Amino acid sequence: MSKALGLISGGLDSSLAAMALMRQGIEVTGISFVTPFFNADKSKIAAETIGHHLIIEDISDTHLNMVKEPRYGYGRNMNPCIDCHALMFQLAGERMIRDGFDFLFSGEVLGQRPMSQNANALKSVAKLSGFPERVLRPLSAKLLPITIMEEKGLVDRAQLLDLQGRSRKPQQALAKEWGLHDYPGSGGGCLLTEEGFSNQLRDLFTHNHNASVADVELLKIGRQFRLSPAAKLILGRHQADNNALQKQRKPEQIKLRCQNFSGPLGLYCGEVNPLELEIAAAIVASYGKGKDEAEVDVLCSSSNEEFVRTVKPMPRELSRKLLIR
Repeated sequence: MSKALGLISGGLDSSLAAMALMRQGIEVTGISFVTPFFNADKSKIAAETIGHHLIIEDISDTHLNMVKEPRYGYGRNMNPCIDCHALMFQLAGERMIRDGFDFLFSGEVLGQRPMSQNANALKSVAKLSGFPERVLRPLSAKLLPITIMEEKGLVDRAQLLDLQGRSRKPQQALAKEWGLHDYPGSGGGCLLTEEGFSNQLRDLFTHNHNASVADVELLKIGRQFRLSPAAKLILGRHQADNNALQKQRKPEQIKLRCQNFSGPLGLYCGEVNPLELEIAAAIVASYGKGKDEAEVDVLCSSSNEEFVRTVKPMPRELSRKLLIR
């Protein structure tokens, strides 16, 4: 029996690709990668629904380094899809060799995404991965050059598919025919395709090219204000944000909170400058219950000291100009 290792996103296409191979008796194992930009939640559900084993691997640091300098650049936002797919095939290929799988597969469909899933892009992804001869796209295989796996009889080409284009109707019809009724809608799942998050990430890379995974995780919380090239403020929107900022705060980051009024938690990140810290305190004050007061005391807490800044709450129209969005 052939053994295949597939990139499983949890979406309809990767689920159908896995089923296409399982229906011809191939032992399928999925692999789902976790980064700051996407998780394995949908993959877990899909694996349980279809009935195949799933490997989950956190590749956050490696993936972040690729996102900073992708060879093939970005899509509409900060999504380096070609480089991302190639990296995942590379890492899956290393596990393929280590664990004795025969080949790799994915749910990519020829022409579904004009930039990252045209014929040249699919070829580039396979080549970049380091395992170009062991990558199979079951959903479009009949429209692509025959692979070694098909020539050797590890996969029956006659049972593979010839899907192409952006319409999802053929996949939906196939899912109905094969009894797959519960699957997520198309799109979503990757923060790098979202405009607002991409703007914040671009700002982070511009001012801190050595940004870590922890720095990226902070982008998911609250409002982000750029105070200067060397400093920014993150402000919670609600209690869940405040709790997350408290939990993810680094020792060198300064926590800000109104002393005599309820309001959000602020986190000052970057090089400490008295003027910028004053601006940060004024923003924190403007989002609290004391926003209409002449002055508000803001408690600033670092890892080794606490001090109070008495500030005039910044007018909201001014603070909005500093928002990264």
